[in-house]
Amino acid sequence: MIPIRDSIRSGRFPIVTVSIVAVNAAVFIYELLLDQAGLARFFLTFGVVPARFLEGGLPGLIWANSWVPLLTSVFIHGGWFHIIGNMLYLWVFGDNVEERLGRTGFLLFYLAAGVLANVSHVLANPFSTMPAVGASGAVAGVLGAYFLMFPGSRVLALIPLGFFLHLAEVPAVLFLFLWFFLQLANGLADLGVASQATAGVAWWAHIGGFIIGMLVVLLLPRRQRNRA
Repeated sequence: MIPIRDSIRSGRFPIVTVSIVAVNAAVFIYELLLDQAGLARFFLTFGVVPARFLEGGLPGLIWANSWVPLLTSVFIHGGWFHIIGNMLYLWVFGDNVEERLGRTGFLLFYLAAGVLANVSHVLANPFSTMPAVGASGAVAGVLGAYFLMFPGSRVLALIPLGFFLHLAEVPAVLFLFLWFFLQLANGLADLGVASQATAGVAWWAHIGGFIIGMLVVLLLPRRQRNRA
């Protein structure tokens, strides 16, 4: 399902959400200017390579080249569909979570969710040498927070039916539950091959990010969590 918009209108301009989208777009434009070799180096330098965390044993765990990409990779994407998909989900669901958490709180939450989601990916793929990039872990954190914050919301979505796309409004909790179930099913199915260097989609970053988002909401004061 492809989200178009949700039924909860934000009361103020989501400047942090828009800024995050703008930064991701700027980084992607920079990627487009690189040749193939330069892009590969860029991904290896700023993407999350799980195997690096094992280099040199414990000292490898404090190597800057291991930890810094946990953050920088959140702003890098591997193609047009990758960035458009992530930014679309952030645009639809991010404004309301930003309004609820406040601008500074939302920015810190987004970055922390991205970092911790990447840690989930590393734990699930400890021997992978493929750089993982993308905002999907951080965006998954936003989805997890939205799931608990706005249970009565509805999402206008494009739903594939055979060769056609059907436009329908569905409960947000159902939309996000199905999204999470898909990530979990694929993540569990991928466990047998997740340690290979050719591991593909970072399913466990999505799973970890979503759970982190929900946990953050559960730790909020009840009035902040549930206020209209």
